[in-house]
Amino acid sequence: MGNGLIFNADSEEREFLFKLVFKLGPVYVSPSLDKAIPLLKSLSFSFVLLDLEQAGHPALRPLLGPIPCLILTGRHEDKLKEAVLKWPADRFVDYILLSSKPADITRGQRVLWTAREYARLKEDVESLTCSKASAETRLKKVSSEIKEIGTALSGSLVKELQKRLTLQAQYLNYQKLNQKFEDTLRRLYAANDVGNLLDIVHDIKDLIQAGSISLYIRDENETLGKYLKPLVWDDAVPSHADFSRHLALWLAADFASFVARTGQELNVADADRDDRCSSRYRNHLKSPLRNILVAPLKYDQDVIGLIEVYNREEDGRVRKAGFTAEDQQVLRGVSEHITLAITKLNLIQYDALTGLLRPDPFFEKVLQKIESQSKRRQETGSFAMVMGDVDWFKNFNDRNGHEAGNRLLRELSGVMKSAIREEDLLCRYGGEEFLFFLSGVENIEEATMLTERIRKTIEDHYFEFEEFQPRQNLTMSFGVTLIPRTLVNERGAATKATLKKIANEADMALAEAKGKRFAALKYAEGMVTKNKVCAYVRDKSAVVSKTSLLKTAAEMAFKEKRRYARYFTSTICIYLENGSHRVANTIDLSLGGAKISSKAQFPLAKTLDLFLILGSRANLLKCDIVYSQKASPNSAYFYTGLKFHLLSDADRKFLQDYFFALEKTEGAPA
Repeated sequence: MGNGLIFNADSEEREFLFKLVFKLGPVYVSPSLDKAIPLLKSLSFSFVLLDLEQAGHPALRPLLGPIPCLILTGRHEDKLKEAVLKWPADRFVDYILLSSKPADITRGQRVLWTAREYARLKEDVESLTCSKASAETRLKKVSSEIKEIGTALSGSLVKELQKRLTLQAQYLNYQKLNQKFEDTLRRLYAANDVGNLLDIVHDIKDLIQAGSISLYIRDENETLGKYLKPLVWDDAVPSHADFSRHLALWLAADFASFVARTGQELNVADADRDDRCSSRYRNHLKSPLRNILVAPLKYDQDVIGLIEVYNREEDGRVRKAGFTAEDQQVLRGVSEHITLAITKLNLIQYDALTGLLRPDPFFEKVLQKIESQSKRRQETGSFAMVMGDVDWFKNFNDRNGHEAGNRLLRELSGVMKSAIREEDLLCRYGGEEFLFFLSGVENIEEATMLTERIRKTIEDHYFEFEEFQPRQNLTMSFGVTLIPRTLVNERGAATKATLKKIANEADMALAEAKGKRFAALKYAEGMVTKNKVCAYVRDKSAVVSKTSLLKTAAEMAFKEKRRYARYFTSTICIYLENGSHRVANTIDLSLGGAKISSKAQFPLAKTLDLFLILGSRANLLKCDIVYSQKASPNSAYFYTGLKFHLLSDADRKFLQDYFFALEKTEGAPA
């Protein structure tokens, strides 16, 4: 890395920053503007660590323009974040918090390491750009000379010159490849979520002219030990059900496992005859494996994942000789930058699909919270563990496809995060199961009530395709258990193993909420309500069937039950308000009335003219407003109950025909 500059008037802060940065290369220190300006004018710097209070000085702005990396420093994180956003989006601008906390120091080191790599990449790109411009100038000159000579020379010499032109054309193709490489790197650095990153993986396949590509990240659990989990397998993002087929165990005789263990690159031209060509490659790739190129993803010398490409293509066919040394060099370069992107997105701690914590980091954070309360020896309430599971998720996947299932899990994760408090934790435990950690609850009743709020938030949210679920709604069931006070009060009593046992208790309560006991007794599917919260009770005299501390969704709905069957369907309706037509959505419908969602609250006991649009037809119905209230305390929408007024025979048939069509298309429970 090139020169660095620390500009800070405080001697203690300068010393703190110097200790962070001195290993990266030559570092200049300036305590004042008078000394900093001459340095910026006379020397070239790769990065500048600038005190936040001086960042807006008009004398500095033009001098900071050519510097690749600008890092703001200060003691207030909110002000630092706000200042970073004021710089143009195409500038590398980050911040370091002047704090002695280990987490803040680690983040500062990561910012400096990323800045170093960014500066190096920018220098490489500038060098390639200059080289390309020079080569194009030389090529134009050579072409001009050849044209002049071609008019004077005969056959054989002209052919020789044409060969030279062919070589020059190949050189231009190489330059185009370089341009693609640069574009890919720019997109990698701009990736701000997992979806962006996985899209770029497909560009890498085209860059190397491979038939397909896979990307893995290292994972570990008690059952399997270390293993490689595919984020992309054979060009596709695998569903949770496919992970077990495509993961690579650390000690297996497998191409990916070998690279993960040794940290070495692998380039095999005759892959199908190699002993490391495991059944994953022989049976699960969409095209037979002929050759393979694998590069490890390393962070601080540890292998955190790897990228592999299959079947080098040439002129539309698989190249028998496999991948070239140049292909290997390109993949090596790309792997370094993918490592940076993975580190930036922190995929070691967070689930790639949902952005939620993974189980191991989740349990680590839970232990930290319990240990913190144990050290303070304060009675600030207890903790609870909650297991949640999507109801009839298999039905959703089977009907709408795995990609729709993945979109649902991403959206659902956002809804759940918005429903919990800042001090609570949430992780994706596996597939469509999620694990919550609730802080500061007094008893199992309070924990169950908090969980009920989460359940209701999900029930009230509209998800795409939910109308095709067995209950015409996308819901979740939950199991709750309280963490024993002994684990909180006694230092060191809580471990990952004890937390997993408590998670199993929540899972037992979840099984009750899901109606698995009824299923085992071969009750009809219609008797299994799901969409409820059950709690695990440690009193041995309690039976699992009595663990539900809240009324089930079906019991709660009984008080509102209409004379007619309700159909949970979302369709458009139009009403008149202050002389203008407004649009709302139905939540459910029956022959007696409707429940609608709107941004406006309606006055009670008023008659409303409502255009109800069902399929390709619309009908004007008169309705009495029964109630109108907010969907939830923080919601911008209102739920309004309507009772149809003076329903004619034609109106009744209009509704009955629609309900009959719904019943015909309703999906069977899974």
